[in-house]
Amino acid sequence: MDFNLEEYLCPAFRDKLRLPMVPARDAATLVPSTRLLLKRREVAEVERALQSQREEFRQRMERLAQRRQQLDQREEQLRDVILKFDAFLKASAARQERARRRADEERARAAGQGAEVARLHRELAGLLGHREHLARRLRSLRGFGDYLRGVLASMGQFQDVPAMLAHFGALAAARAALAQEAEAAQERLAQGRARLRQYSEEAGTKLQCTKDEVAQLRARLDAARHDVLQGESCWAHVQSTAAQKTLLLGQIKLAVLNLFQLATARLKVPGDVALEDTEAQLDTVLLCIQDLAAICTELCPREAGPCPPPSPAAPSMHPLRDGGAGVAQSQE
Repeated sequence: MDFNLEEYLCPAFRDKLRLPMVPARDAATLVPSTRLLLKRREVAEVERALQSQREEFRQRMERLAQRRQQLDQREEQLRDVILKFDAFLKASAARQERARRRADEERARAAGQGAEVARLHRELAGLLGHREHLARRLRSLRGFGDYLRGVLASMGQFQDVPAMLAHFGALAAARAALAQEAEAAQERLAQGRARLRQYSEEAGTKLQCTKDEVAQLRARLDAARHDVLQGESCWAHVQSTAAQKTLLLGQIKLAVLNLFQLATARLKVPGDVALEDTEAQLDTVLLCIQDLAAICTELCPREAGPCPPPSPAAPSMHPLRDGGAGVAQSQE
């Protein structure tokens, strides 16, 4: 335990310290040396009181330390006693557990022996019942044994009944195997028929699709043939129309050429124009007509009546020279 000396001495000094009261004197009447001696006396008395308190506190602390040491020793002894008691309890519990286990084992062994005896009795009763059942079955099958021995004697092929039974068992096993193989073959045949039916259906579906495609292609071929016939008829019409247009164009060119030759011959106009240049020939003819119209207008008398006004110059069309735009030429 930790004690604060100041906190302990203050109440001790306040409660237990009882100093004899010095009669009060007038401080003014005392000399300084006397006052100093009185103060020293008071301090000495306080020091003696504090020393006694310190001594008492030291003794009390020593007693407390001894008491603490005794308590520690007692606590250590109690801890050892508790540990020993715990070990004793554990050992006692272990002994009781072992005793209980041995008692349980004894009871279980006794119960197991009783159960084993009961099981053996039940098994013996079952075996006796099975023996009785086998005896009854033997009595019921005795006629079959006599029959088999008679068959063995009549056949004369086998040495004893077990050999004959083994032979017939092998035959039965072979028959069962053959039946199983036949059943498997039937199953495979059924699966093959199912696959064949499926393939037939798929082939029919594909054949129908192919027929539909062929019908569509035939329809397209007929439509293409019809379009070809229409195109050929249109081409023949175009060719006939082109021939007619070509013939008409040749006639027009021939008429223009005749007019050009007639105009140049009568009017003595220089005809330095190529025979294939129909447009130039036509322009020349138009110029000649315009000149004749102008001459007629000048020669017509005024008093004879109003003459028809001169016809305006016909516009010369040059579709090949002017890009298809008609350009009117002025009168000369």
